[in-house]
Amino acid sequence: MIIDSFDNQSEAKINPKPKENRLTCDACIITFSNIIEDYVLSHYDCEKIGELKFVTGPLSVYQLAYKGKIIAFYKTYMGAPTAVGALEDATELLDTNQFIVFGGAGSLDKEISHGKIMVPTYAYRDEGTSYHYASPSDYIKIENASIVSNFMKEHHLPFVEGKTWTTDGFYRETLHNFEKRKQDGCISVEMECSALQAVCNFRNLELYYFLTSGDLLDAPVWDSRKKENDLTGTQHDSTHFEIALELAVSI
Repeated sequence: MIIDSFDNQSEAKINPKPKENRLTCDACIITFSNIIEDYVLSHYDCEKIGELKFVTGPLSVYQLAYKGKIIAFYKTYMGAPTAVGALEDATELLDTNQFIVFGGAGSLDKEISHGKIMVPTYAYRDEGTSYHYASPSDYIKIENASIVSNFMKEHHLPFVEGKTWTTDGFYRETLHNFEKRKQDGCISVEMECSALQAVCNFRNLELYYFLTSGDLLDAPVWDSRKKENDLTGTQHDSTHFEIALELAVSI
């Protein structure tokens, strides 16, 4: 079966090849937002250190100094296969095992207020990529969830913990599947978390993950919960990069 794709008994035909002149940095921050990328480049003294090559175009990788730390940063693509591929390629350029990822997610619980930070504790593996990096299971544990939650508490940031549903098909988030995941304790749905945790486990990397509650599925009709030209509380809210920066300093 397709979920039995994990092979740890033979070598991969292609592997990341770390460069001799890799940038030694304390952590790497990854976003999915082009708006946050623009914000970082306009508000911080960033130096471009390389590119991640894709047929659709390169992704630029930057470094910046913050509170005595060297932090790498790049904007990745949406979806498990490309987000994982980009992270694998990033290890060729960057000498660090600390990766902080943040992005938007649909809310499966209407009691969760718009804009509240969500810290995933487990991710339901409704995607294909993770099964190439880990043995089959319904869920994968998000290893550093407690570290992220403790950081949120210490900085008095409103957040909630819970399982997340990682899917490949956002147009196939059907009513029945939504009900199954919600009954199972999932509070959010997104497209990368389970796969990124799987590759980090496989490559001995540390992943720190948080999400922003965006659109609402727990309603009679899907609600984008987005006001025109208002980025506050969305995945494009620049304050989430500031949170990621402080988290990078603390780990």
